[in-house]
Amino acid sequence: YYRRLKKQLAMPQFGAMAEVILWHAQKGDKAPEVVIRIGEPQVQAALRAALERKWPFITHIEFAAAEFDRDEFMADLEGLMRRYPKHPFALIHMGQLEAGEAGRLIAAHPNVHFLTSHANTVSVDASRQPWVNMFTGDQLAPAWKKLIVRHPDRFIMAFDNVWANDWGDFYLEQIALWRKALADLPPAVAKALAHGNAERLWRLPPARWPSSKK
Repeated sequence: YYRRLKKQLAMPQFGAMAEVILWHAQKGDKAPEVVIRIGEPQVQAALRAALERKWPFITHIEFAAAEFDRDEFMADLEGLMRRYPKHPFALIHMGQLEAGEAGRLIAAHPNVHFLTSHANTVSVDASRQPWVNMFTGDQLAPAWKKLIVRHPDRFIMAFDNVWANDWGDFYLEQIALWRKALADLPPAVAKALAHGNAERLWRLPPARWPSSKK
C-alpha cells in the first residue's frame, strides 16, 4: 500500500486524490466490504499527502449502511475536520446522509463539502444500497434545494462511473435529471454546484463556454 501510494504521488498524471474508502458495504461480487477507522496508519498516510498538496480529502463513509458503526465514524470525521479547520473535506455519495444531518455538518464545519454521486432517483432506483435521494420526481426535494441555495459553496456535482455500463443510458438519464434541477436554481447557485466549487477546491481553470456568433 505504501509503495503504491508513494509511486502514485510521484506521478505527474495525478493532480488530486480520489476517495479514501473508510466504510464501504459489499457490493455483490464487484466490491468487498471495507471498514477502516480514520486513525489507522494507511488512512493517515493518505491524509498527510492530501494536506501537503492541499488536495481536498474525500472520504467514503456510507453512514446509512454503517448502522452500529455510524456514531463512531461520525465522531472520527468531525474530529478530523476540527483538527484541520482550513483544509477542505468532502463526503462522496453525500455520505448517505439526509438533508437534516448534512445541514448540521455544514453549520458545524466550514470545511465540509458534499459530492452528489449516486444521490438521485436514477441511481437509487437501480440499486439496493441505501443511497440518499436528493430528488422528488424530476426536481430537487424542497429540503435539499433550500440547503443548496443557502450554502451554494458546499455542494459539488459528481457521478460514480466505475464500470463500463455506467457510461451508457444510466449516465445520460442522470445528466438529464440534474440539468432540470440546475435550471430550477438561481444561476449563481447552479454555476457553483455544476462546476464552480470543483474549480475552486481543486484549483482548476474556470470553465470556458464557446461564444455564439450570429
